[in-house]
Amino acid sequence: MARVLIAGCGYVGATLGEILLRDSHDVWGLRRKPRSLPAGIEPIEADLAQPQSLASLPDDLDVVFYLASPSGAEDALYRLAYVDGLRALIGALDLQETRPRLFFASSTAVYRQRDGEWVDESSETAPEHWSGVRLLEGERLALQSPLPATVVRFGGIYGPRRTSLVERVRSGRAVHHEGPPHYTNRIHRDDCAGALRHLMGLENPDSVYLAVDCDPAEERAVLRWLAGVLGSPEPRAAEAPGTPDRPRGNKRCRNDRLLRSGYTFRYPTFREGYRAVLEGMV
Repeated sequence: MARVLIAGCGYVGATLGEILLRDSHDVWGLRRKPRSLPAGIEPIEADLAQPQSLASLPDDLDVVFYLASPSGAEDALYRLAYVDGLRALIGALDLQETRPRLFFASSTAVYRQRDGEWVDESSETAPEHWSGVRLLEGERLALQSPLPATVVRFGGIYGPRRTSLVERVRSGRAVHHEGPPHYTNRIHRDDCAGALRHLMGLENPDSVYLAVDCDPAEERAVLRWLAGVLGSPEPRAAEAPGTPDRPRGNKRCRNDRLLRSGYTFRYPTFREGYRAVLEGMV
């Protein structure tokens, strides 16, 4: 039985906490407003942006999951969530006698590849957009901290209540882009939590894992499949993707390292995952 802190216990963290409770672990969930945490998760009302609020963390922690997310799409908010907040938490944990293992939730946004290249954990990380820059800064902070740390780079997270893509296809507002294939990388929320629980159980996890499903699917294929399942019109073509402010990535992420570690996906492709989402919307 482990003593586990989930910092940023939200969409993924609450699901992870429920899994850990079923495994008889002691679980604390840290968030600014913890009233909505699932039953059984011990609430910690704190703000990662305010180091003084972290003075009463539980002692003798074995594992810490850092799953914070920014409160908006601005550079300052990303820096606050992925860098300043992480630094504050590491500082608070460094005052304790124990050295828990830290799992830092990052993103495939740390890669800049845009021509459909295959990438893995050893591929170059040189993000151009500030979102990837801040995530990479957080990764380095975690890996260079006094704590044993593992970075998990998630693809686009979807699942229950995250149905915007489904609604765009259903309403006919979804569009695909002409030109070369544009690849997307996804992972269902339940596999996010499942992968983290799995990595927590490894004796010596690697320093970095890519957490994406087994099908880096071409965007048009995803939209057309959803349209077929929903009985909606096939999505129309639009101009090429990308804007000067936020270029769209275009890469195919390998999950081989995660699979070799022994993890089995509940939803290995977007098809199984979105079928579950659709069933939950009925």
